[in-house]
Amino acid sequence: MAKTTRLWPTIGRLLSYGKPWRKSLGLAVLMLWLAAAAEVLGPVLISYFIDQMVAQHHMPVALAAGLITSYLLLQLLAALLHYLQALRFNQAAVGVVQRLRTDVMDAALRQPLSAFDTQPVGQIISRVTNDTEVVRDLYVTVVATVLRSAALVGAMLVAMFSLDWRMAWVAIAIFPAVLIVMLIYQRFSTPIVRRVRGYLAEINNGFNEVINGMSVIQQFRQQARFGERMGEVSRSHYLARMQTLRLDGFLLRPLLSLFSALILCGLMMLYGFSSVGTVEVGVLYAFINYLGRLNEPLIELTTQQSMLQQAVVAGERIFQLMDAPRQPYGEDIQPLGSGRIDIQDLTFAYRPGRPVLTDINLSVPSRHFVALVGHTGSGKSTLANLLMGYYPLSEGEILLDDRPLSSLSHAALRDSVAMVQQDPVVLADSFFANVTLGREVGEDRVWAALEAVRLADLARSMPEGIHTRLGEQGNSLSVGQKQLLALARVLVLTPQVLILDEATANIDSGTEQAIQQALVAVRQRSTLVVIAHRLSTVIDADTILVLHRGRVVERGSHQQLLAARGRYWQMYQLQLAGAELAAT
Repeated sequence: MAKTTRLWPTIGRLLSYGKPWRKSLGLAVLMLWLAAAAEVLGPVLISYFIDQMVAQHHMPVALAAGLITSYLLLQLLAALLHYLQALRFNQAAVGVVQRLRTDVMDAALRQPLSAFDTQPVGQIISRVTNDTEVVRDLYVTVVATVLRSAALVGAMLVAMFSLDWRMAWVAIAIFPAVLIVMLIYQRFSTPIVRRVRGYLAEINNGFNEVINGMSVIQQFRQQARFGERMGEVSRSHYLARMQTLRLDGFLLRPLLSLFSALILCGLMMLYGFSSVGTVEVGVLYAFINYLGRLNEPLIELTTQQSMLQQAVVAGERIFQLMDAPRQPYGEDIQPLGSGRIDIQDLTFAYRPGRPVLTDINLSVPSRHFVALVGHTGSGKSTLANLLMGYYPLSEGEILLDDRPLSSLSHAALRDSVAMVQQDPVVLADSFFANVTLGREVGEDRVWAALEAVRLADLARSMPEGIHTRLGEQGNSLSVGQKQLLALARVLVLTPQVLILDEATANIDSGTEQAIQQALVAVRQRSTLVVIAHRLSTVIDADTILVLHRGRVVERGSHQQLLAARGRYWQMYQLQLAGAELAAT
């Protein structure tokens, strides 16, 4: 019962997406009823022809020709109406899928980053693509078939009762049997369909992982292992699909055909035991014809349950993503006036009971340069992500301009705080599009930003300058050039707070010096928060925080920390020794 109660809200919500196409769908339904009436009238005409003309051995040419012409016209009208209603349903279905995909993609874009830490990308892709296609089938196939079958069955029932009410009662005895089959089918098919959709999402996720990691897979000769893993998932999907086919083959057409045969026997017995003239041959023919036609829409109604179940499961997966909590932002739309940062008693954990940062306190005046250093896993990048507002705080508070970070709106936060990451994302678009990212920025400012990061010469050498497309994931650029491009994005519209997360890790020393000069100019307008393993890049920092296992163990300027001869001094000496060895 619980599954049934969840079934109808999902169907209702999916069907609600068709509201903008109410008129088109209403016209399509009207066409369905007219087509059903045209189909049902055909056997009535033939019944009249048999009883009134063939049985009476009286066949006026004009009347016979009229009946034949009417029959053919009814069939042509039914075919035309079915064609037109199919166009209407497909038009509505495409519109529904477009709107649904837009909503799903919007929901995915607004998910908290913590959701992407645990959910594979392929699962999300599957919901945006495959699951929405199943919803399209709901409108094109399921809804259209249900309405068409209902119209056809309704019209045939009216015709049967108008011809002979006793035979009509015998014919409709098939409905309780069909209802029982549908209920049994729904009970056994739902869990199988859920597994099918889950396996399909795993296949998409596996392909996404394989394609993104192809260089590593080939380097370590893991093709066979990944192929076996994909084969196992594909086989599980195949076995689940075979279960649905076996269920369809047993419960649907064979059983319904058996029921239809039993009803036909009942009609023949009623005809045989009826007194002469009570049931005419033409009426019997019409009932046999209707029974044959009645069997098909009932089979279609039952077989549509499989697609209906798939649509419900797909809808559940879609709405689960759409109803998930979104990235939280505040209501304060006022942009930052300065880049002052205050961190008070900050403690953060990705998972309860396992803190990554513990009791962090920091005060950074506006336009200052603060550096975060420490070994891998010390919490540097986590602190930068918290300053960006990517994760809700566990304990403590972060203040920007003496305002809680959680109170800032999305626009205020993103316009005022920017980050350049170690592994930047490059769009399969031009230099210009990658730097502006949809913002209203002129070409002059883009060229100035590229000059600052020493990418202008590269852009000029391209066939179309800054409008040259960079290829999938910027594959025409080196890793260092991608980092410079990401830095140009933030320099084109300088934010109040600029965070650099190992942004100079993959560039040469000459380019690094140019970047340092550009950052000197940026410091006049922004507060800099720099995460660095290469300590030479943070020598000029006003404050250096040394993190170890999520705690601040040292703080001060470069000279102060060297004089203290603590952990920072040890890290610096190791890097000096490494540089000397590399130079020899």
